[in-house]
Amino acid sequence: MFDLIVLGGGPGGYLAAERAGHAGLSVLLIEKNKLGGTCLNEGCIPSKTLLNSAKFYEHAKHGAVFGVSAENVKIDQTAVVKRKDKVVRKLVAGVGMALKSANVKVVEGAGEIIGKDAASGEIRVKVGAETHAAKRLVIATGSEASAPPIPGLREGMANGTILTNREILNLREIPETLAVIGGGVIGLEMASYFQTVGSQVTVIEMLGHIAGPSDREMAALLQKSFEAKGIKFCLNAKVTSVGDGVVNFEINGVADSIKTSACLSSVGRRPIIEGFGLETLGVHTERGRIVVDEQCQTNVPGVYAVGDVNGVYMLAHAAYREAEVAVNSMLGKKDAMRYDAVPSVVYTNPEMGAVGETEETCIAKGIEFKKVVLPMSYSGRWLAENEGAEGKIKLLADMKKQRLLGCHIVGSYASEIILAAGMMIGADMRLDRIKEIVFPHPTVGEIIREAVFQL
Repeated sequence: MFDLIVLGGGPGGYLAAERAGHAGLSVLLIEKNKLGGTCLNEGCIPSKTLLNSAKFYEHAKHGAVFGVSAENVKIDQTAVVKRKDKVVRKLVAGVGMALKSANVKVVEGAGEIIGKDAASGEIRVKVGAETHAAKRLVIATGSEASAPPIPGLREGMANGTILTNREILNLREIPETLAVIGGGVIGLEMASYFQTVGSQVTVIEMLGHIAGPSDREMAALLQKSFEAKGIKFCLNAKVTSVGDGVVNFEINGVADSIKTSACLSSVGRRPIIEGFGLETLGVHTERGRIVVDEQCQTNVPGVYAVGDVNGVYMLAHAAYREAEVAVNSMLGKKDAMRYDAVPSVVYTNPEMGAVGETEETCIAKGIEFKKVVLPMSYSGRWLAENEGAEGKIKLLADMKKQRLLGCHIVGSYASEIILAAGMMIGADMRLDRIKEIVFPHPTVGEIIREAVFQL
């Protein structure tokens, strides 16, 4: 008997277990694969390790403009993957140590919910031959790569001829050509990496723009930067079939195709809500996700869902916060999940960071806004470290309330800078208060201050 059972050891699951353990609850964490989940083992961390290697390679190849020359620059893909694996192993071990320090019991295996006792309220979960019980349950089963009904796609994903985020991170050879189906975050990051290290990359996207719900103007700037490096884009393209090194698609009803030596399917991810007995609890689901309230609790008292499985904001850092909100709720602490200031980042080169409203969402919601767009060259630090690059910052503000609505950045350091804008939005800071913040000089982050004064 435990105070809490956590089903899934990804970011939301392991942090919920750790926080609850440190709070004095007896916790059981069940994970069928590896601690850290998709993010740590097959997503966030491995991809950033590869992208960092690509930056070193690009800097070495094009360093002459900064007065640094190197000859015979090469990239060793096997060594890149080997280092990636080392980083992942170290971080997975760190998660294990953190759980141990919180007195969390970790069980390896596939957990299966077998029901809730009507009299005691205990939730029972079976792992192998053992059955465990707790009054509370956190479901953190994560997500998996989507496989739309495109002829040849599911078969290719099953036999390995079509790559997903899992397989592409383990490629030991750089493909001569790479077709990327889907122009979202995963697709763009892998397109950026493989173009940098030598592949001829084509991105095939169903929408008329890349980067999903990102601000359209900034997404267009990111696309322009990619095209200047040689990445090709086929937008408004509906893939009709894949197979035998060919991707077939239609643009405005006109058939087309490309031949490729490798193909990545990155058309999104879907929550995992089947195969572990969720139906035994009567948990409400909608459009393939578990529905939760502001405390991340489901319609069943004591049952919470955090991370990708609730389908609200499928990012690891959102899962971390959801885990904390869920545990605080269990402990009787007042807390609620907010999504209006959750940053998102595309870790390409250049990076794109965003937080808050876009122009498109403001218009859709009827929010009056003022915008300012500045080139990143307003930052002396950015100009000193970039040559021939183009970057911008866009701020959106409600001038009546004197508050920031959104911030969007394309350029180096965007992933680090966007936190500051997120804090400003999350803390509901007035524009005059933001003007009083002293930014260190010279930093690229000063661009936020410059843009606020332009407002």
